[in-house]
Amino acid sequence: MNSLGGYNIEDLQPGMSASLAKTVTEADVVLFAGISMDANPVHLNEEWAKTTQFGGRIAQGMLSASFISAVLANKLPGPGAVYMSQAMRFRAPVRIGDTVTATVTVREILIDKRRCILDAVCSVSGEEVITGESVMYCTTQKAEGVSA
Repeated sequence: MNSLGGYNIEDLQPGMSASLAKTVTEADVVLFAGISMDANPVHLNEEWAKTTQFGGRIAQGMLSASFISAVLANKLPGPGAVYMSQAMRFRAPVRIGDTVTATVTVREILIDKRRCILDAVCSVSGEEVITGESVMYCTTQKAEGVSA
């Protein structure tokens, strides 16, 4: 592990996994709308959202996707790693009151490039709502103390 508590590239192994869970609240959706400027009425206006294919309000997709970022930043590979890319597919909506579990799993390690590729999934009650792939630039024990 690095001095920040994150994994160095040398510490990672395929199959390593980490998760976190967060219940989406009304405040989360409203605050995220303010921060992201995603004020689509499907997120904020229940009466209008009832007329959509969702039958009611849903959380912003990127709010749920940010839980993937939280796992990567805080758990695996953790502090010191830098997000390089994220590909994702939104598979089902997330609603206020849903508990989203974000899980990342190391798929591939590119030691010479200090990169790892992780599968990323968000689920609600066992149903996948987001699937994707994350690429991270990792710290190395060879350069401990040097910014990633």
